Amino acid sequence: MTKEKWGELRERLLTTVGQNNYTTWIEPLDFRDLDDGIATFDVPTHFMGNYVSQNFSDLILHELKNEDDSIRRLSFSVPANSQNRPSAIDAPARAAPTAPPTPTRAHAALSAAPLDRRFTFDTFVVGKPNELAHAAARRVAEGGPVTFNPLFLYGGVGLGKTHLMHAIAWELQARRPDLNVLYLSAEQFMYRFVQALRDRKMMDFKELFRSVDVLMVDDVQFIAGKGSTQEEFFHTFNALVDQNKQIIISADRAPGEIKDLEDRVKSRLQCGLVVDLHPTDYELRLGILQSKVEQHMVTYPDLRVEDGVLEFLAHRISTNVRVLEGALTRLFAFASLVGRKIDMDLTQDCLADVLRASERKITVEEIQRKVSEHYNIRLSDMIGPKRLRSYARPRQVAMYLCKKMTSRSLPEIGRRFGGRDHTTVMHGVKRIEELKQQDGQIAEDLEMLRRALEA
Repeated sequence: MTKEKWGELRERLLTTVGQNNYTTWIEPLDFRDLDDGIATFDVPTHFMGNYVSQNFSDLILHELKNEDDSIRRLSFSVPANSQNRPSAIDAPARAAPTAPPTPTRAHAALSAAPLDRRFTFDTFVVGKPNELAHAAARRVAEGGPVTFNPLFLYGGVGLGKTHLMHAIAWELQARRPDLNVLYLSAEQFMYRFVQALRDRKMMDFKELFRSVDVLMVDDVQFIAGKGSTQEEFFHTFNALVDQNKQIIISADRAPGEIKDLEDRVKSRLQCGLVVDLHPTDYELRLGILQSKVEQHMVTYPDLRVEDGVLEFLAHRISTNVRVLEGALTRLFAFASLVGRKIDMDLTQDCLADVLRASERKITVEEIQRKVSEHYNIRLSDMIGPKRLRSYARPRQVAMYLCKKMTSRSLPEIGRRFGGRDHTTVMHGVKRIEELKQQDGQIAEDLEMLRRALEA
């Protein structure tokens, strides 16, 4: 085991633990030696050593054992000269350690967390679910008078919170280079706070955080349940608001829904503009895919995406934009490697696992109920034996949606429609496929029903 080999393993851990955890906890680890099956790492503080040991040691040990099965356990040690060494937060991506930034009105403090150059307003695709959050972020990024404080962005995983946070930081740097902008995760705020307590440098900590012009804290739900960190965050928040400095916060849920967050902190977070990034709709997902295709075409100029592929992905992968973008990246890479065109066959072969994981949990019963309500007929008539056109067409529509939106087989679907044979279902699906191209009303009905079922 060598330092070079550890450097390679450490980079692999990035994809497993995520950028924030990697920057805060993994990157600062400095491999010292391997002796009698014990891999020893130098760490900046005892707190960091204890935290990594409790939260990441199993993962690190697993990776190390894949390279050298003689390694039995890990040890973390603080060198005697550690007080002069920068932490990972101070030097997020440097080839060699340098002196930590001095809290001035320049952008030294911005290195608290690295910004992703891909996450700008130009690359953010706007749709109905996120247009309010985008407009609010744009307003704050202008760097003008503070109109709402804080701006609180919340939403589920992969809906664009971090993208907007980075976009604001980049825009502020370009528009207002005079401003001191500090962007970091709540986890990094906590780490700096605890480190300041341990090193007895609380005055330096307070000076740094109270001297910023714009404070941006990502994933604030992380401080819930951590009393001392919450208290310091509360005081920092108040000090900045009193100075009319802008605060921008993100979380995975609304302030009032964050469990174990003190009421006074909740109250403060709710006093500005709270904006929800709603789950993406079909149009937004399709727009994101089209935007990403343009970017991939720069790398793969000879590849083309066949008709229907992007629409298929936008329908099937509906919960997480990151998964959607990752699926498209995998498609381009796979098509380039095997020399095939990006069509439906390649898509289903290459993304079988992603499509299974993203399978909608929509039931046949839900579809039957929605279709009968839409066409204003009784459910019993739709699934019953009557062959009147007023019942047969909705029945075929329901069968078609069951085939497209559930994982049920044709025989299973047939059984749910009054015990019909699978060939009847197959005929119904085929008929609706034909009518969808010929009859604008059928196409509109299908789209309306699909949206209602996905809502």
